[in-house]
Amino acid sequence: MTELAPYAVAGHNSRGRKIAEEAPQGRSEFQRDRDRIIHSGAFRRLEYKTQVFVNHEGDLFRTRLTHSIEVAQIARSIARSLRLNEDLAEGISLAHDLGHTPFGHAGQEALNDCMKGYGGFEHNLQSLRVVDMLEERYAAFDGLNLCFETREGILKHCSADNAARLGEVGERFLKNRRPSLEAQVANLADEIAYNNHDVDDGLRSGLITLEQLEAVPLVATQLSEARRAYPALPERRVVHETVRRMIGALVTDLIRQSESNIDSHSPATLDDVRSAPALIAYSAEMNEQQRTLKNFLRIHLYRHYRVLRMSTKARRIISDLFGIFMADSRLLPPQFQSQAEHDRARAVADYIAGMTDRYAIREHRRIFAVEELV
Repeated sequence: MTELAPYAVAGHNSRGRKIAEEAPQGRSEFQRDRDRIIHSGAFRRLEYKTQVFVNHEGDLFRTRLTHSIEVAQIARSIARSLRLNEDLAEGISLAHDLGHTPFGHAGQEALNDCMKGYGGFEHNLQSLRVVDMLEERYAAFDGLNLCFETREGILKHCSADNAARLGEVGERFLKNRRPSLEAQVANLADEIAYNNHDVDDGLRSGLITLEQLEAVPLVATQLSEARRAYPALPERRVVHETVRRMIGALVTDLIRQSESNIDSHSPATLDDVRSAPALIAYSAEMNEQQRTLKNFLRIHLYRHYRVLRMSTKARRIISDLFGIFMADSRLLPPQFQSQAEHDRARAVADYIAGMTDRYAIREHRRIFAVEELV
């Protein structure tokens, strides 16, 4: 195994767990974190949560689960090249979407609108809430009792108000400090994964075309190279080859630029990393290319009328469920009713955020559809 860089996260410089536990046997603390995440109920539910397309629209489209696995693979590759802690990068990647609502970003926006007067809703914060509180698997503690560095990496964004309430894990947002390089890697691996698989899923769905994508420099370059190398390749395989090359180009650029940034700032310790600017980054040219791709997807895929139709339905389902549970908490499952006595809105948000797409659709039908009475 490659020796870790001195500024990588390791057992000796980790801030450990909130509740002390005996050291694991046969695995590291961060392997234990990864294993706890994989065995959690929230992780299993990601199989039936939307990425862009609602789960039942097709068996081959990405879900939050397949997305998280792809993020973890990319993050491990980058971390290995940079001599960082692969297990930590993997754990953060697998956990980063545990708090996501059903119906993707439309669901999050709807739930945040519902929670406007109650502290709002943000899926990164919810992911941390899941691993800190909501998972109930262990006798000695609520949540998963993950290491500080894993929890820190899950929390990619945070307002000052929320950071002040989170204690140690929120301090960096108040002090303008960075998380570990492993967390920075997982963050950009997330971006690489969703941009590229959304291209793949968008083409598979027919909502965007290769002809449209030829206007995007990152895609055009890799598409041209794929066609030149394999002129007789069927279009379906051309798409796969192009996406594969796009991921490779982004990862290679990220590693090279990050190595240059690390050399320039010469961090000697993990504290040096936290004090430095973000060191995991693309080159200026590649950053502009991936921004152009993101903008293309926002306009041509995420705002496509077929996607917007489903998003509208999703917002209606989330809004209806939130309203009815707030009006009468007795309709909540028993485990959420006791929580609702102290903070009804947050209990309702926890329940809704934990739903899969199909469960939310069924719950809405059970409560609102007249034919359910027959």
